[in-house]
Amino acid sequence: MGLFSRKPQIVEAQYAPQVLGEYSPYAMPFQFAYVGRTEALGVPALARCRNLLAGTIGTIPLELYKKSTGEELGKPLWLDQPSYSQPRSVTIAYTVDSLLFYGQAFWQVVETYQEDGRPSRFEWIANSRVTATLDRDNVFVKSYAVDGTTLPMDGLGSLITFQSLNDGILNTGVSTIRAALDVQKASVVAASTPMPTMVLKNSGADLPPSEVSGLLASWKNARKNGSTAYLTSTLDAQTIGFSPKDMMYNEAIQNLATEIARLCNVPPYYVSADQNTTMTYANVQDERKQFLTLSLQPFVSAIEDRLSMDDITARGNIVKFDIDKNYLRTDPLVELQIIRELLDLQLITQEQAMEMTDLTPNGSQGMQ
Repeated sequence: MGLFSRKPQIVEAQYAPQVLGEYSPYAMPFQFAYVGRTEALGVPALARCRNLLAGTIGTIPLELYKKSTGEELGKPLWLDQPSYSQPRSVTIAYTVDSLLFYGQAFWQVVETYQEDGRPSRFEWIANSRVTATLDRDNVFVKSYAVDGTTLPMDGLGSLITFQSLNDGILNTGVSTIRAALDVQKASVVAASTPMPTMVLKNSGADLPPSEVSGLLASWKNARKNGSTAYLTSTLDAQTIGFSPKDMMYNEAIQNLATEIARLCNVPPYYVSADQNTTMTYANVQDERKQFLTLSLQPFVSAIEDRLSMDDITARGNIVKFDIDKNYLRTDPLVELQIIRELLDLQLITQEQAMEMTDLTPNGSQGMQ
C-alpha cells in the first residue's frame, strides 16, 4: 500500500485544531514584558538552544513506513522537499523554530493530489502572518487568515497546523528572557560608557585648578602603574556607585544562560553554562541519546504525528524521521559487527544486510 488508498476518496487537508494552553496560541500576548522572537534571539544562550534544536532536527531525513510491519515504503516527493522554494532542512528547521517560540507552526497547502485531495506540496508560513477566528467558546478554530486574507479550511490554500507538546517559550519564559536581555544591555552600557567609581574629597581649603589637575593626574598614574597612592590629611578617597565587578554581570549572565537552557529543555553544558561536564569519546553516544530523548523528541513527535494524520498520509502509513541511520549512527566497525551477528543468527538475509549499510551499492541508494 503506497501513499494513496486504492479507492480514491476526497480527504480534507486541514483538521480544525483545538486551542491549547492558557493563552490563545494564535494571538500575540498583550503583556507589559512581551518579548518578540527577533529580540529574544539577541540572547546568545537562547540562539544557541534554538540552533541546537532546529538545526539538528532539520538535518534528519523523513521516511514513509507501513505502520503494521515497519516496512520502509517509497516516499512521495514532498517528504524530500515539502516546499518548492527551499530545501527540506530549512522547512523543518523553521517548523521547529515556530514550535519552540510560539507553540505552533503552519504549513500552507500549495498543491494537492487529484486522486484523493491530499497535499503534495507546502509552504512554511511565519506565525506573525497568521490570525485565527475561533468559535464562540474560544475552543476550536473556525478559520485562518494569512496577511488578512481568509483561507479555506481544507484543500488547496488551507493551513496545516503543527502543535507543540508544550507552550511556546515566548509565553512561558517572558520574564527569564527579559532579564537576560536587561543584564546583557546593562553590561554593554557599562563597557561602552565607563563611569568613575571613586572621588577625592578635599576637607581643607579649595585648591586652584592647576593643582587639582596635577593631583588627579598623579593619582591616575599611580593607579595605572599599580603603585601606592598618597593623600594628605585634607584629602579623602571615597567610593561611589558600583563597579561592573560589584554588579556581578558575568555571574548574572552565566546564571541566566542556565535558566535559558532549562527553559528550552537543553542541557546547560550545551550552552557553556555548566563547566563541570567533560565530554569524552566513550560517553558522546550516550549523550546524543539523552539529548534526543529529553530535548529533541517532543519536537520530533509533534512533526511526525501531524504528518502521519489521515489528511496528509494514507491510513496505515506513518511518517518518521530516520534517526537511527543519521543522528544515532554508530561506528562503521560496530555496525558491521552487529550485521554479522544478525546474519549468523539467520535473522536477516544477505540482501537485507547489504541494505543496512551505506558501504554497499544496495545501502547507498538513499544517498544518491
